[in-house]
Amino acid sequence: MGGRSPPPVREYPYLLPSLRNLMTDLLSTVEARLGSHLLTSAVPSDVLSFQNPSGTSAGAIDIRSGSPDSPIYFILESWLHCELPTGALNIATLLATLNTSTDAPHLICELIQSSPTSLLLFLDLFPRRDLVLHPDYLDEFYHQTNLEKPRQELAKLPQVQPYFFSSLYLRCLVSPTVNLVLINVGGSEGDSAMEDIIRGPVRSTCKEIVEIWLDKCANSRKQLGDAERADLITRDDMIISKSIEVDLVQNLPRMFGPDVADRVVREIQKAFRRQENNG
Repeated sequence: MGGRSPPPVREYPYLLPSLRNLMTDLLSTVEARLGSHLLTSAVPSDVLSFQNPSGTSAGAIDIRSGSPDSPIYFILESWLHCELPTGALNIATLLATLNTSTDAPHLICELIQSSPTSLLLFLDLFPRRDLVLHPDYLDEFYHQTNLEKPRQELAKLPQVQPYFFSSLYLRCLVSPTVNLVLINVGGSEGDSAMEDIIRGPVRSTCKEIVEIWLDKCANSRKQLGDAERADLITRDDMIISKSIEVDLVQNLPRMFGPDVADRVVREIQKAFRRQENNG
């Protein structure tokens, strides 16, 4: 990191202490391993931190692109907070993407909390190949890494239930080992029970899968032909744009108004340079 001050996104002022510690730990782990591959953030201050005119919504976003000789495409980290009639909505996101110097999966980790007693976890290594046509890819990144183990262990908890995207398109993007679950502790158990689950099984699952991505994917290099690279670019554009659209493009105008939303979205779109230039 050098002398770079921590950006506002690292503050997570509205998250539960356990979620704040988890996201800070994950980001620190990623940056410690990939710091030499990442360029300094060029995100302007009014995107690093922003809020709506009434102050009921606030957010922070930072984006760091990979260096020209790096397999990293870009890493996006963000948090969003909105005061709703039904309570506060908090979303924390880490999206780490790779360029066409490799076909290894991208990483998504997102935590969404709309009440003190419920938490939605979305944690996955996005496949960048068709797993039916490329069973060797399925074996390399999902079977040999034993990604089923943390998914199955988390699913055993009585407070955990599967969650399904309403969009059929989004369901096509995720891997067969995706952790997409809703965690409900019940009103009688309260905040402390949720904190215990986050500090325990949620934390261990997130840490394990992020470490797998760092070990197996983040430094992967492969010799890919022009046709393979073109296919990856097409798939990546769909995966990344749809992920950001769901997390930010659809939510920001409702939460912050069009002016703030346009400013933030424009900055995110700058990260979408053609991968041919850094593959």
